[in-house]
Amino acid sequence: MADGFSPDLRGWFDTDPGRAGRYTFQAADLTIDLSKNLLTDEILTHLVQLAKEIDVSGRFQAMIAGEHINVTEDRAVLHTALRRPKDGADLVPPKGFVVDGEDVDAEVHATLDKVYAFAEKVRSGAWTGITGKRITTVVNIGIGGSDLGPVMVYEALKPYVQAGLECLFVSNIDPTDVYEKTADLDPETTLFIVASKTFGTLETLTNARLAREWLWKQLLSSGAIVDTDTARVEAVAKHFVAVSTALDKVAAFGIDPENVFGFWDWVGGRFSVDSAIGTSVVVAIGPDNWREFLSGFHVLDEHMRTAPLEQNVPVLMGLLNVWYSNFLKAQSHAVLPYAQNLHRFPAYLQQLTMESNGKSVRWDGSPVTTDTGEIFWGEPGTNGQHAFYQLLHQGTRLVPADFIAVANPAHALKDETGDGSTVEPGQDVHALFMANFFAQTKALAFGRTAAEVRASGADESVVSAREFSGNRPTTSILAPALTPSVVGQLIALYEHIVFTEGTIWGIDSFNQWGVELGKQLAQQIAPAVEGNVDALESQDSSTKALIVKYLELRD
Repeated sequence: MADGFSPDLRGWFDTDPGRAGRYTFQAADLTIDLSKNLLTDEILTHLVQLAKEIDVSGRFQAMIAGEHINVTEDRAVLHTALRRPKDGADLVPPKGFVVDGEDVDAEVHATLDKVYAFAEKVRSGAWTGITGKRITTVVNIGIGGSDLGPVMVYEALKPYVQAGLECLFVSNIDPTDVYEKTADLDPETTLFIVASKTFGTLETLTNARLAREWLWKQLLSSGAIVDTDTARVEAVAKHFVAVSTALDKVAAFGIDPENVFGFWDWVGGRFSVDSAIGTSVVVAIGPDNWREFLSGFHVLDEHMRTAPLEQNVPVLMGLLNVWYSNFLKAQSHAVLPYAQNLHRFPAYLQQLTMESNGKSVRWDGSPVTTDTGEIFWGEPGTNGQHAFYQLLHQGTRLVPADFIAVANPAHALKDETGDGSTVEPGQDVHALFMANFFAQTKALAFGRTAAEVRASGADESVVSAREFSGNRPTTSILAPALTPSVVGQLIALYEHIVFTEGTIWGIDSFNQWGVELGKQLAQQIAPAVEGNVDALESQDSSTKALIVKYLELRD
């Protein structure tokens, strides 16, 4: 299919006036234009046939029904169950379905109700710190999916955050992170949420202990508590809650088990933002907005479940990614949100996509036979235009790009003065912003010919430098506004793209063994870094030399 393939977006659009309409699809509130991709009807037919032969739809049905498609861990994969409506009719599978002896719907909604009740206490001021002051700052301590999801959604939905409340996020074990996040906080009005399923994640628990020490020190220095074990325990109980399943470890830390919100081993961290992992965001935006957020996920789940493959947006986008990766040898994929509140979305997708599909072994244990995974990266527009778009437009690498925008901004501002030439007084700044969104995909698709450069009056010596080849593929995603529902839709869209790709490649997208080795070695190396001679001598020569140099440099 790729042999002899020669893309011609200019020609395709010139000879096919229906191309844009035929390749534009609707999924809930998302309008997705695939027409500027390197795609023809013949290619699309072949890609859809591939999805049918591999039975992407059947595997998705198996997933949502609770079959153990995470084969290496022998687990169900049920992140879609996190957003099933509590009282929904005609649910598939039916309401109250049981997986591994658990009523999934009952478990999910019992946890949600507990999170909602807690969030309302904090938002109303009924939950107070040790001195009776209401909470004004929530600090989420987690890493990976316990951080990337919550911080991304919090930033995306900042216009919905209750006045007087703020969320901060601590993830990195670099002590600078927790130090700077807590430096200016009032301990009497700060609540920490420790998010760790096993309550054993090294980074999270280290930061949690540092936060606890900070809390005690600050409360003691201000005279808010006395220096007794009882006072310290009471302070932790009022200023710490947890998202975990390890109640014994949580209790040993000092957190009241009544203030622990659980989740399940059928939810992978990178798929967990809509579980209790999102508690910090529920506190910030409130249960009603969170319900809308979940409804956005569910409507995309239903689209994935019911739409014919020929019109199934996540499947089509996943197939296009396979086309670019395996047939046209693209190695990376840019995500370019033209919405500042989505500035953490590319980082979120890095984990979702690369931790899921960065695999070299198929689900049956055999080696893969094709390239898998994509390197996801990006920055918000228009910042990226002034940074790396040069490579997208005129570089030698094929980089498919997703452009994401909303029609109605959170803050509609006008430039009342203008600059007297390009920007007129009273200019709608969002319209100016969106002009860039539309212009970039047009320029990438159609480029500029040498004849057009000459016609602009350019000197012949710079014609080749100012020529643009075009045929740079883009997908445009447009939503009415960045509402809670739309954010949920966007996340679910990419979850199902990841699912589609993983199914085509025959890999288990729901394990992450690759992140474990480095963590295990870090624990083995730590004694050497602390000066243990035997541990140091057991290292390879490079690691040993680096540790020795570090110890020389350390004050």
